[in-house]
Order: sequence, then structure tokens, then C-alpha cells
Amino acid sequence: MSDIALSISILSLVAVLGLWMGSWKIKGVGLGIGGVLFGGIIVGHYTEAMGITLNAHTLHFIQEFGLILFVYTIGIQVGPGFFASLRSSGLKLNGFAALVVFLGCVVAVLLYIIFDVPLPILLGIYSGAVTNTPALGAGQQILSELGVSADLLDITGMGYAVAYPFGICGILISIWLLRLIFKVNIDQEAIVYNSSSGDKKEGLQTLNIAVRNPNLNGLTFVQIPAITEGAIICSRLKRGNQLSIPKESTPIELNDVLHLVGTKAALEKARLVIGDIVDISLSTKGTDLQVERLVVTNEIVLGKKIRELELKEKYDVVISRLNRAGVELIPNSHTSLQFGDILNLVGSKDAIAAVSGMVGMVGNAEQKLQHVQMLPIFIGIGLGILLGSIPLYLPGFPAALKLGLAGGPLIVALILARIGSIGKLYWFMPPSANLALREIGIVLFLAVVGLKSGNGFIDTLVNGDGFSWMAYGALITFIPLIITGCIARIFGELNYLSMCGMLAGSMTDPPALAFANGLHPTNGAAALSYATVYPLVMCLRILSPQILAILLWIG
Repeated sequence: MSDIALSISILSLVAVLGLWMGSWKIKGVGLGIGGVLFGGIIVGHYTEAMGITLNAHTLHFIQEFGLILFVYTIGIQVGPGFFASLRSSGLKLNGFAALVVFLGCVVAVLLYIIFDVPLPILLGIYSGAVTNTPALGAGQQILSELGVSADLLDITGMGYAVAYPFGICGILISIWLLRLIFKVNIDQEAIVYNSSSGDKKEGLQTLNIAVRNPNLNGLTFVQIPAITEGAIICSRLKRGNQLSIPKESTPIELNDVLHLVGTKAALEKARLVIGDIVDISLSTKGTDLQVERLVVTNEIVLGKKIRELELKEKYDVVISRLNRAGVELIPNSHTSLQFGDILNLVGSKDAIAAVSGMVGMVGNAEQKLQHVQMLPIFIGIGLGILLGSIPLYLPGFPAALKLGLAGGPLIVALILARIGSIGKLYWFMPPSANLALREIGIVLFLAVVGLKSGNGFIDTLVNGDGFSWMAYGALITFIPLIITGCIARIFGELNYLSMCGMLAGSMTDPPALAFANGLHPTNGAAALSYATVYPLVMCLRILSPQILAILLWIG
């Protein structure tokens, strides 16, 4: 068997063993995908003991390609919601999550200064303590750029492996301690959350309102601010027994019944201006109108604003809802269409058929949605590698800072996913395909890191500084979480369930999210906070080891 075939066979063994170990759970908590790392350590230990030589070039390529694949698909996944997560209520949560990352860096720097921990080991411990594999890849990448030897890079992986287990447990212990410190009543927190911010987290609602305000008689829809401010769509108008699609130029008459779609707060505001809620059906059954779900798949309309399609003017069709990546939005004239958007259309059968021929496909369009465009993937990866290779010269820094193979593809993927499409190229990736590529990438990366770390891991843990490294990792895990949790609770007055989700997201730790969700299974506060901070934190976790490496290297 050739060296390459042997190396790939060993990697397959590592993946099988590691994924099996990752499925083990103790009280619902397991290593997950991190089991591959420990599977690699075990196999690496025995291959070294048996004198088996693997092809170093093959392993290096697989490790780097796996990292690129992982961070790129992460960027594509979180890209559509990344910039939105930095706005409105997400600003506070992201600020606290960024504080966790910053304090983790501060603790790492103090450990480096006080205990004189070698930089390659420190970056490995830092990445393991925050359970972030892309951070390890980014740290190894920048160390390689700085000229660190391959042996020391392998020790970085060893530091990661030593700190990783407590990184997973540390976040759970921190959540538990914060609950004791502040004497939290979980049920009460859930009630407070639902009453104070539940309206903001609800999906869209519908309301039938009869026009009672005489000041609106004769006005057109475009002249009513409560409807035209963008938070409400009027999808149907009933006048007498006639049901129709209202346009901006349609005049309103007293006793007209409007079918409005929007958020609860926006609908209440409209009710105060327009009239009374009425229990009258505005169903399309038995009329010329119908409601259809359409999936945007036609490249011609990608990136176009809804107003450019002139659906109301040309086809007498209104879009009542827009679902993007599982989130319901109120479409307005400035909303740009992206591949995979799901539109709720109201109109006549012939009109909807004409619109579907232009925009996409009526129904689920599963076949088209499950098709993966390979060209945009490799264009994105290529652009990401180019961006990661560009040296950034900062004042006072003797060495150039690069985004590397971890940061470059991530940044490009975030931008491309936010853009959505360019011409006939679209960066939508079916969730199943994204998950498959992401899992393959991280398994390949961790398998190689584990193999390289296996030689000497047991000796380091038992006879070397392994337990000291474990203690350093515990400090990097614990201190930022406890400090930020106390600040968020005392000064930020953050709901405990939201805080738990934020802390889990700041560590990009799915087991911690599962634990936080389990505190109150019927409340979605933790999951929402996790999703809000995850995109920003993932970027910061990838960039922070590179910044630490540059700062401490020149120091």
C-alpha cells in the first residue's frame, strides 16, 4: 500500500473511532464532533508506537483543505443573519459576547507573561478552552507564517486537546454557578422574558380590521402611514361581498374590511388609526383569488427589488409574507429577492401562474432547492484564499497580519452570503449540503490534528506539563464567563435565559446550548440569544488567535 493510501486509510479509521466516541453522552453532554480529535490522538499514539509512517504532505493538504471547507460553509450559513445580528436588540447581546472573547484574550496574555507559557502551546490552550476548532486552525496558520517549526505546531494541537474537555464542561459549570449566585428562579425568568420581549420574538400575525375612521374615507392606501411604514402588508380588501387585491392607488371607504399581516405591535398601531377588529372571514375560498406559496429560483429576478417586478401593477398580485432562512419578514418595495426565498402570494390563479413563470416555482421546489451550484462554491473558496493571503501591514507591527486560510474564506463567505447572488451565480446552499460539507471539513481537520498530537500526548499529560495546561485552560474558560455573566446580569439587567444562550454562543458550544435550552424547554430565549451572537463570535474567535500571535510574537 502506498503512503498516500495508507494515510487516507488511517484517517478513515480516526473518523470512525472519533465519531463513535463523540456519540457517547454523560447526562446528555458529550464530546460531539470533538471526539474525532481524541480518536486521532489514540490512533496517532499507536501508529507512532508501531513505527507506521504517514505521508506528511497528504496530511498537511487534508488538514488545510478541511479547515477551508469548514470555515467557508460556516460563513455561508451565518452570512444572511450576520449583519442583521449587529443591529437593534442584538447589539447588547453581541457586546457581551465580544466581552467574553476580549477577556479570554486578556487572560491568555496574562498567562503568557506570568507563567511564561510558550506561544504555540498558549494558542492551543486558548482554542481548546473556548472549544473553537477554527481558532486552532487560525492559530496554527499564523504561527506557520511567523516561521514556527512543524513540531511546535503539533504541540499547539496537543494544548488544544488537553484544554478541550474542560472547555465543554466549564461553560456548563459557569451557567450553574451564575444561577446560584443570583438565586435565579427559572420559571419566573421565563415569564418575565415572555411578557417583556415576547412580542418582539413572535412571528407575523394577521388581523381583519374594518375601516371606522371617517378621516380615512376617500384616501388611498399610500396616504395611510400606519400601512405604508413597511411593517404591515394589506393582502386583501373586502367591500360588500367583493374580495380584491388593494393597490397603493386604491381608495378606502368606510366599512371596508382589510386583511393585514404584520407584527403584533404594528397591527395594534394600525388598529388604533383605522378602526375595529371584526370577526369576518376574508378567505379566498369560493372567490377568484387564491393563496399560493412560491419559492424564488429564477436567476433573472435574483437581487431585484420587489418594486421592480411591479407585481401589483402588472399582475394584481401581492406578496403577503416572505420567509428567508426560516425567518418570516414583511416584504416591502425595497426588499431584494434571494434564491430560496419563500413568498406567500395572493392573487388570481392566472396571475399567480404568470408570476411563478417569472420569479420561481409554486410549491416547495424541492428538486431545485436541493441542487448545489458548485461553481459559486469554488469561486468563493478561491476568493477567500486570495483574501487570506493578502498581507496587512499595520503601524508598529514588524510582521504582516494575514487573515489566513481560516479568516479569508470566512470573510468572503459572509459577504457573498449577504449579497446572495451575482447574475446567474447564487450563493444559496441547501442546509443539508452545507451541513455535510461542514462536517466533512471539520472531521478531516480534527483527524489530522489528533494524529499529529498523538505522539507524546500521554507522556505530556502524565509526566509533563499537561495538568498545568489544563489549569491554564480552565482559567481562560471560567474567568471571562463569570465576569461577563455578572456584568450582564447586574448592569445589563439581562434575562438569565437570554444570558445562558449568549454565554453558550460566545463559546460557539452546541452542548452548552442544549443545556441552556433544557433549563426551560418551552422558552426560546436561549436559542435566540445563541443565534444572535454566533456569527460575530465565530469571526472574533478566528481572528483573535492571529492578533494574539502577532502581539505576543513581537513582544
